[in-house]
Amino acid sequence: MSRIHVIHENDAWVEPLRAAFHEQGLPYEEWFLSEGTLDLSSAPPQGVYYNRMSASSHTRDHRYAAELTGGVLAWLQSHGRRVVNDSRALALEISKVAQYEALRAYGIRTPRTIAAVGKRHVIEAAGKMDGPFITKHNRAGKGLGVKLFQSVDALALHVNGPAFEDSVDGITLIQEYIRATEPFITRVEFVGGEFLYAVRVDTSLGFELCPADVCQVGDAFCPVGEQAAAASSAPRFRIVKDFANPIVDAYRRFIAANGIGIAGIEFIEDAAGEIYTYDVNTNTNYNSAAEAEAGLYGMRAIASYLGRELRQLGGSPRLSRAA
Repeated sequence: MSRIHVIHENDAWVEPLRAAFHEQGLPYEEWFLSEGTLDLSSAPPQGVYYNRMSASSHTRDHRYAAELTGGVLAWLQSHGRRVVNDSRALALEISKVAQYEALRAYGIRTPRTIAAVGKRHVIEAAGKMDGPFITKHNRAGKGLGVKLFQSVDALALHVNGPAFEDSVDGITLIQEYIRATEPFITRVEFVGGEFLYAVRVDTSLGFELCPADVCQVGDAFCPVGEQAAAASSAPRFRIVKDFANPIVDAYRRFIAANGIGIAGIEFIEDAAGEIYTYDVNTNTNYNSAAEAEAGLYGMRAIASYLGRELRQLGGSPRLSRAA
C-alpha cells in the first residue's frame, strides 16, 4: 500500500507529526536512518517520502546519518519517487556555505562570511573582518559553535584553548556581527512551499534556537547581543500576527528552486532595517506554546500537505503505521 515515509534520526522531533498523522487518518512509516544498509538492486516502496534529516544529527551519536540519507535520497529519486526535501535540500541543510551561495542567487542578503579549515586559517580569516564577528560551524544546527568575539586576539585564545570545538566537517565560518536594536530573530515557516507563519524568537538567553519542546538552551553566546540577559517572563517564541514582508516572496522562490517543500528560514534585522538571512532549516520544528497561543499548528499543516501529495499518487487514506 502506498503511504507517507518519514526519513529522520530523532524520535522526539517526530512525535507531534505522528499525532497529526493519527488525527488525519494518514498511512505512514518511519525510516530511522542512523545506520544500516541500502540494496541498490532493489526498488523503493511506492509513496511520498518526507526527508527530515538534520544537520545536527552527529550531536546525537548519528555521525553518518546525513551521508546515509544522501544515498537513500539518490536511490529514491533515481526511481522517480516523490521526495519532499530532496537531495538538493539535504545538501543545503548540512552546509551553510551552500545555503548562503544559493540564497544570494535569489537576491537574499546574507552576512559577510569567510569559511576556513585549520586553526591558523580561522584566525587569519578573522583579521579580515571589520569590527566584532562571530564563529559558527558550517554543518551544525541548534546554533552550534556560535560565539561572539570582539578581537582577533580573543579568538586566537579560544581557538588554541581547550574549549574550541571544530565543526564536524572541519569548516569553521567567521561571520560579521549583525547588531540588532533588540535581541530577537525572525523565523519564517513554509509548508508545501507556501508561507505558514513567522515566529519571533527571543535570543537574549543564547543562540540554540531549536523551537521544539525537547530542545534545551545551552549556548550563552549569540550574534544579536553581547551578553546573555537575565531570564524573562515573556515567551521565548511568539508567532507574529499578520506578518508581511517582501522577504517572504524571495524565500518562496528560493525554496521552490532548491527542492525544498518544508522549511524554516531565519533572519536578523539590523538597526538600519536591513535583513540578513543566516540559516535554512529543512527539518523544521515548532513550539507548542506559541502555536497554541496563535491557533496555528505546523505539524498538522505538514500532515495535511503530505496527505494531499499521497492522494495525488493514488495512495490510500486509511491509517496504518510502521516503524
